[in-house]
Amino acid sequence: MERIKNVIKDITGIDPIIIKNTQVRLDNLTKPLGSLGRLEEMAKQICGITGKANPSLMNKVIFTLAADHGVTDEGVSAYPKEVTAQMVYNFIAGGAGINVLAKHVGARVVVADIGVAADLKPDSKLRIKKINYGTKNMAKGPAMTRDEAIKAVHAGIDLFEEEFRRGIDIVGTGEMGIGNTTSASAITASFTGASVEEITGRGAGLDDRGLKNKVEVIKRSLSVNKPDPADPFDVLSKVGGFEIAGLVGIILAAASKKIPVVIDGFISGAAALVVFKIEPRVKEYMIAAHKSQEGGHKIILEHIGLRPLLDLDLRLGEGTGGALGIGLADAAIKILTQMATFKSANVSEKNI
Repeated sequence: MERIKNVIKDITGIDPIIIKNTQVRLDNLTKPLGSLGRLEEMAKQICGITGKANPSLMNKVIFTLAADHGVTDEGVSAYPKEVTAQMVYNFIAGGAGINVLAKHVGARVVVADIGVAADLKPDSKLRIKKINYGTKNMAKGPAMTRDEAIKAVHAGIDLFEEEFRRGIDIVGTGEMGIGNTTSASAITASFTGASVEEITGRGAGLDDRGLKNKVEVIKRSLSVNKPDPADPFDVLSKVGGFEIAGLVGIILAAASKKIPVVIDGFISGAAALVVFKIEPRVKEYMIAAHKSQEGGHKIILEHIGLRPLLDLDLRLGEGTGGALGIGLADAAIKILTQMATFKSANVSEKNI
């Protein structure tokens, strides 16, 4: 826990002077004031995060963390838990949605086993940070011990720091884990107080009967565990997942190194919510890529105070929405750094 505290100590507010100077630069570009809207806001945020007047987003990294959930024993997913391991192999083979979109925006994907319920074959493209073979069934007791939750956060910090040595300018969050929308829903209910019915969605494709069962399982999990919203690690350990905890570590570590973090969908949003409860200042380092089709994601974004860039009815996870968000962030910085000013282009400014 001491290591996590030290990472948090390194997180400072973003630079207001850089933001002010960036606004001046944006206002002098060859366009009407504010005409590039959210792209301009994002450019200012990234400059403020990095402390650089002319940042570059050459090194784009998406972390896709995989783990299993014991609550799948309760029939909360339309897919069997074996799919988690199978999808990890798909990631490292380059055949998944995240691989396609990451390639599209020029990002590298870091795939990690942080709690898959199987021994995966060694591969140079796979990082092994396994805490356990999936969480326990949270409908019957805590998903993990507090110590396991802390170790999983440490694993996320390790993953970030190992990759940081290769160079990181912007981070995207991603995950894979059958049953993890159930965990994300429980986390969201714990922190926001919203009803389980309002938060819970169909995940990977539950029918009406499956959705009703999922809601009942989440309510039972909350009743059995009584997670304390005043203690983020209590919530994380009782109803969280190893991949969610790992993403908590990645987000904290990125903020400590002044790296912007593009948050993907509902599961990544749950991790961001935990981080927000641990250290609210990290909100300034977060960029919400999109609003998921999962109702609980909207509640998370509103609770943290994040405005999503896109609304495309995405619900795949893996970091796919994060990849698209990174592409927009890159576009925002290129507008700032490559677009001509009125003076440099000899273009007349407005008269009034």
